[in-house]
Amino acid sequence: MSDYMVRATAADGQIRAFAVNAKELVEEARKHHNTSPVMTAALGRLLSGAVMMGAMMKGEKDLLTIQIQGSGPAKGLVVTADSKGHVKGYPQTPDVILPPNSQGKLDVGGALGIGVMSVIKDLGMKEPYVGQIELKTGEIADDLTYYFATSEQIPSSVGLGVLMNKNNTVRQAGGFIIQLMPFTDEETIGKLEARIAELASVTALLQKDGTPEMLLKEVLGEIPFEVTDTIPVRFCCDCSKERISKSLATIGKKDLDEMIAGGEGIEVKCHFCNTDYKFDTNELKAIAQGGASVR
Repeated sequence: MSDYMVRATAADGQIRAFAVNAKELVEEARKHHNTSPVMTAALGRLLSGAVMMGAMMKGEKDLLTIQIQGSGPAKGLVVTADSKGHVKGYPQTPDVILPPNSQGKLDVGGALGIGVMSVIKDLGMKEPYVGQIELKTGEIADDLTYYFATSEQIPSSVGLGVLMNKNNTVRQAGGFIIQLMPFTDEETIGKLEARIAELASVTALLQKDGTPEMLLKEVLGEIPFEVTDTIPVRFCCDCSKERISKSLATIGKKDLDEMIAGGEGIEVKCHFCNTDYKFDTNELKAIAQGGASVR
């Protein structure tokens, strides 16, 4: 089955939960960016987290962007998700190679180092909402858990994982977000905390079955839950030559004239999907003369 996400409630509405299988989504990202295993894991975790956070938004045009800037060799990551299960992203340094961490896992924390995570929500208001935290571990799931607690004051548990094949393709990817509502009783909180404390790693859970429903069953244990929505998810970049030509029209006539004077045209690459768009001098002249878009 293709990648999908589920939205659920548990314990009579005291808990809201999200889970996603993102294997194909993360493999698509790996192909676009030719990422090393540790960077596939880093980008895949953030894509999985962002696509679930995107589903928390309600507006058709709402957009969520997560930016990580770190001191490690990866330098940073950027992902953007909408409310309909579409997500895209890119690493600043796709080819980082590091030895495994002390647990024998891909060292995502070492790749990112210390730094900051910014969560930007464009909800159609005059100004976007921006929440920013210091990276606590660089392992992404821990940092998103900390973000929810400090910036949104929502007690949450985030689990994310990416499992690689020996040929560096993606074997499994996905994760979950569990959040407590303000009225959650102490008994339910205790059950959930005990269950999460004894969980295996997310990658181990993904190897069992990998479905979002299975993830929620493993995480929630005896706490009953109800799936309220199932949403297909995919890596989706909305770039096009027409959109880029509109962007070129905003940079100013002087700069465009310099590009035209070069006589060789220009090439513009989309960061999110690595697609190259070429504009010859005639196309640049059309943009400079009337701001016309080029298809």
